[in-house]
Order: sequence, then structure tokens, then C-alpha cells
Amino acid sequence: MDPMNRGPEEHGHDHGGDDHDASARPQRPRDPLTPDFGQPAPALARTVQLVAGDFLLTVNPVDGSEIEACPPGERPERPARRTADDRAELRRAAMPPVPPGPALPRLPLLERQEERERLVRLLARGRSVRLTGPAGSGRTALLGAVADDCADLAPDGVIRLCGYRKTPGELLHDLFAAVYDAPLYRPDRAQLLELVHDIGAVVVLDDLEFGGAALDELLDATPECAFLLSTTPDTAAPAADSHLEEVFLGGLGRGASLELLERVVGRVLDDEEANWAGDLWFESEGLPLRFVQAGALLHQRDQLRADPHAFEEYGYFADTPVDAPFDAGPDDGPGIPLPSLADGAAPAALLASRLSPSARATLKFAVALGGELPHQAHLPALVGDTHADAALAELVGCALVTAVGARYRLAAGVRTQLESAGYADDATEHAKTAAQHYAWWAGHPSVTPERVAAEADAVQAALGALVTPESGAAVLLARTAAPAFAGGLHWGAWERALRSGQEAARNAGEVAEEAYFHHELGILALCGGQLDRARAELEASIGLRGALADKRGMISGRRALALVADRSGGTLPGGRTAAGEEVPDARYEESASPPGGVLAAFASPEPPAEPSAEPDTLVTSKVTPAVGAGAAPSRRSIVSGTRRNLVAAGAGALLAAVLGTVVTLGATSDGDRPEGDRVKTEQSAKEDRDGGGLSADEPQKDSTDRPGGPGDDGVVGTSDDPKPSASGAPSGEPSESGKPSQKPTGKPSDKPTDKPTDPPTDKPTGKPTDKPTDKPTDPPTTDEPTDPPTSDPPPTPTSDAPPSSPDSSPDTSDSASAS
Repeated sequence: MDPMNRGPEEHGHDHGGDDHDASARPQRPRDPLTPDFGQPAPALARTVQLVAGDFLLTVNPVDGSEIEACPPGERPERPARRTADDRAELRRAAMPPVPPGPALPRLPLLERQEERERLVRLLARGRSVRLTGPAGSGRTALLGAVADDCADLAPDGVIRLCGYRKTPGELLHDLFAAVYDAPLYRPDRAQLLELVHDIGAVVVLDDLEFGGAALDELLDATPECAFLLSTTPDTAAPAADSHLEEVFLGGLGRGASLELLERVVGRVLDDEEANWAGDLWFESEGLPLRFVQAGALLHQRDQLRADPHAFEEYGYFADTPVDAPFDAGPDDGPGIPLPSLADGAAPAALLASRLSPSARATLKFAVALGGELPHQAHLPALVGDTHADAALAELVGCALVTAVGARYRLAAGVRTQLESAGYADDATEHAKTAAQHYAWWAGHPSVTPERVAAEADAVQAALGALVTPESGAAVLLARTAAPAFAGGLHWGAWERALRSGQEAARNAGEVAEEAYFHHELGILALCGGQLDRARAELEASIGLRGALADKRGMISGRRALALVADRSGGTLPGGRTAAGEEVPDARYEESASPPGGVLAAFASPEPPAEPSAEPDTLVTSKVTPAVGAGAAPSRRSIVSGTRRNLVAAGAGALLAAVLGTVVTLGATSDGDRPEGDRVKTEQSAKEDRDGGGLSADEPQKDSTDRPGGPGDDGVVGTSDDPKPSASGAPSGEPSESGKPSQKPTGKPSDKPTDKPTDPPTDKPTGKPTDKPTDKPTDPPTTDEPTDPPTSDPPPTPTSDAPPSSPDSSPDTSDSASAS
């Protein structure tokens, strides 16, 4: 836990522990005779490779983390459970550091025997208990005593966790790490729930900060564990059906409070002090923390009575006059007055004023960091005093700080009292100093990610204090500490550092750093299975890096984005698959129709059916090939089939269309037709009418291409006057010979015909159109034929093919021009 006392593996003497740590790689040796001339090679970026669920994650602090699907050979085996000795070692490491100097007296647990026995009985029966008490009521001390009594109740022993600023997911990962030996492995949600489901332990969880559904999630995931939860009254209550036993912890009685005060002072109280302690008990409701702090005040008073100049070197009496004379002896108690009742109820400012300069400077850093106390090994560098680590003993002895998990923070109410005394005047400068120190320390090659993760609360407090006023310092700290949090498997701190860094980079206008934080947030979301959030973060990162022409960063982001697309089963932006191939803009995985629709020869001859409710039915676009004057109008083609066969069916249909057209043209070719009934490739559109010439391409006055006037409905081109055909009869009516007109119409109808159009031509004369006919056709009749005439007798007319109306059969100029 000591971040400054490095072991041999952290000095680079043991290279077998972590092959991915760049600090363990051999450096260029210095010349022993001239050590100042030869400088070692610069240390490479420290990367950590770990397995997160099904992914192989390489934490790269330079360009951003790399993620890929974990190869089969890299997948770890099922983690093994820790032994009892391993768990005991973890418990010792999780204890707060012992302050330097003489050992502090251990205070007894007064008036808590009944609660202690009740908690042990409930846990022995497998029940989970919620211990609720105000801050300063001694909950942590009671939890420690109960944990010692329950050491042999469960197969996995007693697991002590800290719930301060932790979510249910983070606590489940902490429980997993305490029971299973799995270095550089972080299971995903499903694997985590499977592993913690089999844990059978007594879990002592202090400083829990959530309840309700979140607490049910924690309890349901660990059915074989018995929890002892410690909360304050302002924490959300558990659900009504959670089956938690409630135990409330109040203050001490008056007699126990006086006994605790005498234990702290180390002597028996006189009558005046006993009366003062009685008033304090009424004011503080018997909270043990207040009496420990009051005992520290009385201890300082005893020092003043023994030596009136005891605290003069610290500057307290030099600035603040004292009314009592200083020449009183140790037994002249009335010479030094007792603290007032207000000082006894809020003693932080008075206690701090009699501490050493290093201790007071440490308190200023703690106030600037939101109550988080830096590790004692960082105090000499922060304060500027080589012996500043001794300040921790002073603060613990005065009960100004309390243990929270493996670290210390200001006790309840102390921060507010110190802020009123002026300890927060230079909070921004102290937070900036701490941020610069932590940025240097977290980026040093000798500092492992686990040690940075142990200091996560102080680092995050510095980040939170500097996001707005000192964004540049916050960006530097987040950029350095975030990869260490990721490598140390403290992903809750990793996410909070990334979000703070992203906000600070946006405030500072550092686009490159903002792109890095977006990329890391995308990687984190991908590991957590949040694909939509991962896609958004990665796309934002790629966009910012594209604006900066950062090719390496863009490549890293695109690889991660391709993995997101592969997991989500979609395509990348721009119509590309995860492998980078372009795909058509198809919706619901359906292939689009051909640009010109389906050929008329392959249209469905059945009449239009009712719309199908099946999701895999595809309706093609309308096609209107050239139709003879007496041909029936075309119908809408409906092609049904499964989605997976549409592409293959479309390719086969296209090939069949080509072959069918050739066969149809060959089959319908007839040498008995008159020469005027055939359209040749070298023939103009109106050679059969006016003998050809260049003027044939121009529309005539009586042409239906550009009608001279509107019809009855007011629309141009819809006149009811029938246009004469080549034989002199109106279009759409039989000629004098009794046969329908042989000339194709100039404008196709809206619906495809059931059969290929006649007469045969050297080229298809049909031209698709998107414009529907101006007027509907006449009702179907059975008197007129539907097929074009051939050399054989006319075919029997069909009853379902109505003849074309005269006013819907335009001239032949358009179809010939299309040819």
C-alpha cells in the first residue's frame, strides 16, 4: 500500500511478473565511471494487456486502447479460489496504514455488547443485516468486532468491503477479486454473476450508499452470502420484500461517554470536567466521535498546564491571545479554562490550530480534495517537508480523520468546520499542486497501476476540483491516471476519470485530448455491452481525429467501431460492413428491385391480389412496355419469396429475361406479315406515315406527344377525339379488314401485359414510364381480342383482358423514337 516503498519487482529486478509492463524492459546501462554522461534510453509507454469478458484489451496511453476478440489461446481458465492465507493477506492489505510514531491507544467498545451478539447470531443463521447509525456513532468499530467473531462461519471466510462511492456492479467485482485469484482478468456481466453466485462468505460492507432496487441487485446476485451492511439514516431504505434485518445504532449513555473520555485523556476527570462532559453529552447525543475529539481537547489543555509554551512554536499563541496566565503549574487547573461548549461540539478549528505546520498544511490539502486525505507517503512531496508523514499520527490522535477502507478522510463535520476557519481560502491552488504531483507520480514507470488505483479517490477529488477553474491541469491528470485505473482493474474510477477529463478538455479547447477521452469511453462501453453508446463515442472520436489528421488514432477508432458493428450485426456508417465492404442501401435486409423494374415477360399473369400481411413479400415497381392498340393493359407484378433467396432469384430472373426475350423474338418472327407492320432499326419513327425524313422526329400537330388542347377533364392530352390509325380507323378499333390496328401505340399503359407484346420487332419497343395514363380504361369486355394478329386465325379472346380505350391509345411516335 505504500506508494513510495517499492519492492524489487518495481525496481526492474524481476522481469518475469509482467511482460506487458514497459518499465520492466531492459534499459541501456550507464557507464559506472561516468554516470552523468550517459543517459538511459527513454522509457516506453506503459501498456497493460488484460482480458475483459470476450475481448483482449490492450491499454495504450498514447493513441488509445486497442480491443479485439480474444483469441482462444488467450482465454483464461476458470479462476481458482484463494486460500485462507491469501484472504488473510488481502485483509491486512485492505486495512488503513498505521501512522508513524508511537502506537496510539486502542479504545474499547463500550455499550455495544448486546448489538454485537445480536449481529453475530443473525449472520450465523445466514440472515443479512442492515446496521444503521449516524456518522460518528462507532459503526466501523462495531463492524470490526463482529468480523472477528464470524471468522469461521462461512467456507469463504469474512470479506470486508468498502461501499464508499461504489455501485452494485463495482462491489460485485470487488467481491470477485477478494475470493478468486484472477490477475489481469475482468469477467463480463454474465460471467461475473455466474462466479459470485457460488461464493459463500460473510460480507462486511461499510459505508454503503445505496438501497432499494440497487441493493436488491446486490443481494440477489449473491444468494449464498450473508451481508452485514453499514449505512447512515439518510441512505435510501431497502425494498419492502428484501428480508433484511434492521438494527439501529444510537449514541452512548452518559456513563459510557464519561468513561470513553477518561480513556482518551488517560486520567480521571475532575468535577468541573465531568460537568462539562455532561453538557457535551446532552449536546452531541452521545456520539463517540465527539467524546474522542473532546478528549483530544482536554489532552491539549493538560499539555498547556504543564508547559504554557508547548504550542507556541506552531504559531497558535503568537497570533491569538490567551486570557489565562501561563505561569500556572500542572496542578493549577483553574489557570487554563476549559473549552467552551461550542468548541466541544465543533472542535476541529481549535484542535487544528494546535497542530504542527505540516499537519495544518495536510488539512488544507484534505479540504481542497473534498475531504480525501492523501496517502502519508505523498505528504512530504505535497507539503514540502521531509517529515510531513508524521502529520498523520497527529490527525488520527485528534480524531480529525477516520479510516474509510484502506485510507483516511476527514471525519464527519470536520470539513465544514475547517472551511469556516479559513482552510479553504487557497483550495484551488492546493488542488492544482496535488494534481500536478499525482500526474507525475501516476505516469512514473516505477508506479504500478494497482498503486494508482489505491489512490483513486484522492486523484478523482483533484480532478473534480479542477475541471472548471484549471482545466489544463485536470486534462493532464486525467490523461495520465485513466490508463492506470484501467490497468489496475478499477474501472469505476476509470470511467469517472474519463468523463472528468472529457469535460476539462472541452473547456480547455484541447481537441486531441477530447478525442482520446471519447475513444476510451467507447472502449469502456463496448466492454460493458453498451453498443449504442460505444458507437456514439467512437464516431465522435473518429470525427475529431479526422479533423486533426490523426491517422493512427483514426485507425484505432475504426477497428473498435468495426468490432461494434460486428457485435451489433449492423453496418458501419457509409454503407460498409465490419470488414469494410460496401453494401447496397437495403432496408430490413431486402434486396432492391432492378432500376427498370421486372420485365413484362416475367410479370405475374394472375390478377392483383389483396395486400399480403406476410413480412417477406416484395412488391415490384410498375413496368409499362409497348402495347399494341388492342392489347390488354398490364397488371402490377407481385413477387413473393423469402428474403434470403431474393438476391439469387433476382440474378436468375435477369438471366431468364434475356433468354426469354431472345426466344420470344425468334418465336414471334413471321415472314408472312406485311412489310409495313415491321419496325426496322434503320427506320425512322414516322416513315410509315410521312415517308421519313428529318422532319419525322418532330411532333405533328395531330400527334399525341404534344396535344393541341385539353380534354374534357381540363388536362392537356386527354382529348376524347380518337386519333386515326394508319388504316384510317380510329386507334383501338378494328380496321376495315376486321383486325385490330397493327401499329404499336406511342405511349405505354400503366400495367404490364400478360404476354409478350406483338408485333415482333428487331428491338424491344417497350419503354417504362412513371407517368400513369390520364384516364382509366373501359370496362372489360369479351367481344374484342386481346392478342395481336398473326398469320394464323385470330385467337379466342379472353374475358379478363379489356380492350384499350380510344382516348388512352396515343400515337406511335414515342415508341418508335424509343426504339
